[in-house]
Amino acid sequence: MKYIILVSLLFLSMLQATSHSIHHDFIRCMSTQFRDYTKSFEIIFTSDSPLFSSILQSTLQNMRWLNSSTSPPLLIITPFHESEIQAALLCSKKLGLQIRVRSGGHDYEGLSYLCDTPFIIIDLINLRSIEINIEEETAWVQSGTTLGELYYAIGEKSSIHAFPAGLCPTVGVGGHFSGGGLGTLLRKYGLAADNVLDAYLMDVNGRIFDRKAMGEDLFWAIRGGGGASFGIILSWKIRLVQVPSTVTVFTISKTLEQEATKLVHMWQYIADKLPEDLFIRVVIQDVQGGSSRHNKTIQASFNSLFLGEIDKLIPLMNESFPEIGLLAENCIQMSWIESTLYFAGFQQGQPLEVLLDKTQLYKSNFKAKSDFVREPIPEEGLEGIWKMFLAEEMVFMIMDPFGGKMNIIPESAVPFPHRKDNLYNIQYIVKWEVNDIKASNKHIRWIRMLYEYMRPYVSKDPRAAYLNYRDLDLGTNSLDSTSYAEANEWGKKYFKGNFKRLTRVKSITDPQNFFRSEQSIPPLLKTGKRK
Repeated sequence: MKYIILVSLLFLSMLQATSHSIHHDFIRCMSTQFRDYTKSFEIIFTSDSPLFSSILQSTLQNMRWLNSSTSPPLLIITPFHESEIQAALLCSKKLGLQIRVRSGGHDYEGLSYLCDTPFIIIDLINLRSIEINIEEETAWVQSGTTLGELYYAIGEKSSIHAFPAGLCPTVGVGGHFSGGGLGTLLRKYGLAADNVLDAYLMDVNGRIFDRKAMGEDLFWAIRGGGGASFGIILSWKIRLVQVPSTVTVFTISKTLEQEATKLVHMWQYIADKLPEDLFIRVVIQDVQGGSSRHNKTIQASFNSLFLGEIDKLIPLMNESFPEIGLLAENCIQMSWIESTLYFAGFQQGQPLEVLLDKTQLYKSNFKAKSDFVREPIPEEGLEGIWKMFLAEEMVFMIMDPFGGKMNIIPESAVPFPHRKDNLYNIQYIVKWEVNDIKASNKHIRWIRMLYEYMRPYVSKDPRAAYLNYRDLDLGTNSLDSTSYAEANEWGKKYFKGNFKRLTRVKSITDPQNFFRSEQSIPPLLKTGKRK
């Protein structure tokens, strides 16, 4: 036992010595070789820094990664300027370090802050500039900006403009846009990625390109293909969309005892065919009550945004989905910017400034998976899901309807291919409170069983998945080398026929595969083992 302790202490002291040496070499590299660099000691944090842990965990959403067996980053860089990012990138290459770029910290599998080889984090938390041009209906947004900050900035400038992106205000735009970006406006305007007009990207050699300079293939790839595979995206130019000054929201919840199964079954035939101004998603969860032996029941919440007023919504619902029994008193009229608070889970009446709070609303230990549904799940299939839910502790299934604009945009328009003939997307989430390996394994095993149960009811050949709900169970790249054939096992699930084009772009943009992770796009030709 004493021998083991001595070896552990020796390893720890060697690791600390290595960290100090790399820190010294890194500072020297950045300060002597890159003259544009300006704030060396203010933006570089080592494990000895009193701020290191707080910065590392500041935007961490999935707390189970605190128990990760991988080593922490050697350094965290929080740049204020693109020249500092360029210096960090080039010095990382020179010193043989891998990098992880973090925008909002919401990567489900922790790939923006975990790595199996020595690495640094470039945290874009200080790059949050937003420039809105209402006359042109566009905005330039730096990649460290959160969705909440973007929505707030739009709301300050206009009551009739919006942007079609996600519901969680603490998500960083860098990862969200580059992975696709689902939200309440997708049936009207498509994904966030469908509304990106330009971008500034830093390539593996530290050069900065806009859309014209990078070319259409690379610009295509970063809008849904995962930007971290191709470079560091500094900022995005987006198209603002128009919304009415008044929108209507409602949430109607039904339990099994209130015919939730029947209503969810019917929703599948309706939701993708509604007018594109109407978005109704379903959130399934287990709640206390009911007559089951677990003293729990299943609750289905029909959560909706309508781009219009109550007097138009009620007749529309009475015609298309009367079974839900929507009444005027179930509805709330508000502005679009207020609706972003509603869908984020804030209480009615809270100030818009809560959108600027970067504190995570729902930090937890969790595992998530995703599916796309092309045919309605029969009632007996839904009942099997409910049975599994009642055996778990804290589970959710979120069903986002497609149709509308999503049926019109071609599969190849951006790397996100899940368009026409998809009725809806499913996100499965299991959460738990005790953050240890035993508890994690138990709940992860459960969600894998649920995923297997769902196989007959979801898309096939391939069984599709959504990149922003990243799932390493789908497959991972080899640590030292990877190939198209190996990566295609998971790549085709996220990107279908677009995966091969992504690898071609990667081969030109980053042929040595410097920007890599467990699920990064590999070059089309296999890369050799790195020393």
